Amino acid sequence: MNEQEVYYTIALTRMTGFNFQTALHLYRELGGGQVVYEHRNDIKDVIPDCTDRLAASLKDWSLPLARAAQEMEFITKHHILPLLLDSDDYPQRLSECPDAPILLYYMGSADLNQRRVINIIGTRHCTPYGQDLIRRFVSDLKRLCPEVLIVSGLAYGVDVCAHRQALENGYETVGVLAHGLDEIYPTAHRETAKKMLTQGGLLTEYMTETKADKLNFVKRNRIVAGMSDATILVESAAKGGGLITTSIAMDYNRFVFAFPGAVGAPYSEGCNNLIRDNGASLITCAEDFVNAIGWQNDVQLRQAHAEGIERSIFPELSDEEQKIARILDEFGDFQLNQLSVRTNIPIGQLTALLFQMEMKGVVRPLAGGTYHLLK
Repeated sequence: MNEQEVYYTIALTRMTGFNFQTALHLYRELGGGQVVYEHRNDIKDVIPDCTDRLAASLKDWSLPLARAAQEMEFITKHHILPLLLDSDDYPQRLSECPDAPILLYYMGSADLNQRRVINIIGTRHCTPYGQDLIRRFVSDLKRLCPEVLIVSGLAYGVDVCAHRQALENGYETVGVLAHGLDEIYPTAHRETAKKMLTQGGLLTEYMTETKADKLNFVKRNRIVAGMSDATILVESAAKGGGLITTSIAMDYNRFVFAFPGAVGAPYSEGCNNLIRDNGASLITCAEDFVNAIGWQNDVQLRQAHAEGIERSIFPELSDEEQKIARILDEFGDFQLNQLSVRTNIPIGQLTALLFQMEMKGVVRPLAGGTYHLLK
């Protein structure tokens, strides 16, 4: 961890008055929080379109740096991992998004860049129908695809039900919080959150002493959507936070699915409307989801590996698969995010292509999200 860079990046989020878009613009333009600090007195020379108001606000860093020092102490004491936007541990799917946080705070054991990441979201008033849907979906998905990271928001209703079913079925699960890691909200979910630390994790863009305000929940939805390959809406009223997340996911060109419900049921109305308006693909079970997203059965993959896949059996590669193979052949092993940059293929699409290539015996995944070309 580059402690100096983390220190100045934390301060940068305070310098911009919690306007994360402004912080992101400065961070990406100059390449880091420390560089922004170093140019605090000549920012318009390096960023000509910087407004006079922003330039003036960037001159005095004394209070933000003091607050950053306090946050660094908390991070160290509680073994929190700060994830900078350009770090390997940062959720690479999220880093592709135009409004990605420049810094995340993470406690947990899960790899945030697993091959398959989904989020399960919906109303805080989850009905027995919704609870049963989640129970069957997660259980059946575990049988079809044993390695999936399940993300949600640790809120009442669908969120916590999804987390608990993930834990019960042996999945890792990550909760994205709308406040700092110095508290758990709601407190009723504290025990679930503790279990998630050893079988998943807790993630937030917010510093300590940040209250769980309504606007924060809306903002955190972009993290839930952005770090996932697919968003699955279980139950939703005609208006609700789940629909905000599905809208964000669509803007990110991610898969969106929804379970239908009875006509007139208040907490199925949002799902039914979304399906009707072609905002989500209809699913009724895990098999529907796996087939629709193009994930082949992991059991089949293990069987194929056990039988010994020969590359000659699968000579046909698509143009994109050939592009991936050529780059791995020329430059050697690459991590997923590096390969995405080299090939100019979005991570969500790239993971699906790499899985197909693994099935064909062309590539093999290594530790740390690295891929190796089999010759």
